[in-house]
Amino acid sequence: MVMAARFRRGGWAGTECRYDRVGRVAVHGRHVPRAGRRGRVMPRGSQDVFRFPVARSGLMTSETSETAAVHGSAPNAPGHRLRWNKVPEVTVYFWVIKVLCTTVGETAADLLNEKAGLGLTGVSLLMSVLLAVILVVQFRTTAYRPGAYWTAVALISVVGTLVSDNLTDNMGIPLETTTAVFAVLLAVVFVAWYRSERTLSIHSIDTLRRESFYWLAVLFTFALGTSAGDLVAERMALGYWVSAVLFALAIAAVAVARFALGANAVWSFWIAYVLTRPLGASMGDYLSQPTGDGGLGLGTVVTSVLFLAVILGLVVFLAVTRKDVTEPERLARTA
Repeated sequence: MVMAARFRRGGWAGTECRYDRVGRVAVHGRHVPRAGRRGRVMPRGSQDVFRFPVARSGLMTSETSETAAVHGSAPNAPGHRLRWNKVPEVTVYFWVIKVLCTTVGETAADLLNEKAGLGLTGVSLLMSVLLAVILVVQFRTTAYRPGAYWTAVALISVVGTLVSDNLTDNMGIPLETTTAVFAVLLAVVFVAWYRSERTLSIHSIDTLRRESFYWLAVLFTFALGTSAGDLVAERMALGYWVSAVLFALAIAAVAVARFALGANAVWSFWIAYVLTRPLGASMGDYLSQPTGDGGLGLGTVVTSVLFLAVILGLVVFLAVTRKDVTEPERLARTA
């Protein structure tokens, strides 16, 4: 008899699993032994264990009517093949690279706008095309690949910055308006995502639809973070360094709310995700802007190259060590 068990693991997003009384997973009418002690609940990176490949051969499996009946969900369309989770585990590496990508997004956008000679609109179109290409590569992968994933994040950071700059600089739309619009658009994405999938957890980005919602949400978080960060910096006139400290404290407050007060894991993650954008932008401006404007005067070229080198080093490290691969994929690949 198969029993469903749910548990919540400490972290930025909760996880669930399903198992039977003898610690076996039901797959296509058969019971497959699970790794670990008898009956032990092993972590799952998804709200639904059947959203992940579980066959020891490493082949991906589809949800059938039998497995759907176990947990009360509708089976996938015939022939539909599920994939591994397409995003990394939320570890310290995740947040470090995310902040570095936001910094590069700010400085690279300024650098391209100044040096490329294409104008803000031309640079925006060029970077949007590059983003579309890397997203095609990302969508075609069947598992999380550090190189493709973080390249997409870095390019989205640049495009999000350029979108916000186009609206404010070229079209003259006030920052208050762009901030409100991006906040509403992000909320619409979250509502549509939840109504469709009944989850916003990044531990279950294992279908084409969920991945589409995920990247759309990421784009709007970058655009919202850019507008909100510029709004705070300009209206409060705090300067780059003080602004960076302010946003770092805001992220720390979210972490305290999550880990000490038990705030919702998914919402804590997405709030922190938005706040890392103005944090990285403030850091980038502080390092790159002239000393007369309150920066260190390193310039956009040096700052961009420096941060890109650190990002590259970390991504190569993660690709080799697989320290940020979600648990189900790691267990299956080592079985």
